[in-house]
Amino acid sequence: MPKMLAFIDGSIYSDSVCDHVIWAAAGDEFDVSLFNVIEGVYTAGAPSNFSGNLGAEAKSKLLVELSELDQKRAKLAQKKARLVLDLARERLVEGGIKNVETHLRNGDFVDTVTEFQDDSDIIIIGKRGEAADFAKMHLGSNLERLIRSTNRPVLVAARAFKPINRILVAFDGGRSSYGAIEYIAANKRYADLECHIVIAGKDGSRGHKQSTHAENVLKKAGISYKVFFERGEPEKVISDHVEQHSIDLLVMGAYGHSRIRNLMIGSTTTQMIRSCLVPVLLFR
Repeated sequence: MPKMLAFIDGSIYSDSVCDHVIWAAAGDEFDVSLFNVIEGVYTAGAPSNFSGNLGAEAKSKLLVELSELDQKRAKLAQKKARLVLDLARERLVEGGIKNVETHLRNGDFVDTVTEFQDDSDIIIIGKRGEAADFAKMHLGSNLERLIRSTNRPVLVAARAFKPINRILVAFDGGRSSYGAIEYIAANKRYADLECHIVIAGKDGSRGHKQSTHAENVLKKAGISYKVFFERGEPEKVISDHVEQHSIDLLVMGAYGHSRIRNLMIGSTTTQMIRSCLVPVLLFR
């Protein structure tokens, strides 16, 4: 049975992650593993500079109080995380997902991904987490770390789920973009969707050669598609196409293996993921 991993943290994206899970699982039986990973323990800590007026007894009492406060905060964090998981599980079950396992994990996020990803088919996560800076359009740190560490397709949920009828595959002839085409062709979830293959660049003849195999794969799978050869910088071409053609899901191999691995250093691909208002399905 196919399996997907989904990560939530109680942020505004958590409901959207669940709704994207429901969408991705439609038409197939999926085992869903739902995770909430608590990284680190809040520590109020002791003041770094005790004044001479604070005696040994007062210092000791303060340290005890701080320790008790840390324990209370940790327990509250655990209760909140468990509640987030329980509510998400209810949402998934109501959406028709029969097999849902919840996991409350304490530790490193990437370690959790590494431990559970091998038998999964897809990973779903929100674009930003609870601690992300919305005003600065930062990506969630866990999203960036996930993309750099996993070898599985990653579906990045938009802030709110909207019905998905038309998808755009950003195709550059690289291994990851071919992988995206093959994934779509093999997955019945995409069988009834309209697929736009967009090839951006200067050499139209080269793009035509690159798209031939992709077209044959989709044609064999019975998937409706259109191919667009468009001149210009890939990021702008794709962004404009998403808006002008009412695209509901962007599928991309990030224009080569190396660029998706370098999300942290400010590539234009990262900027597109930041600003894109539709969910993004990423391949490596």
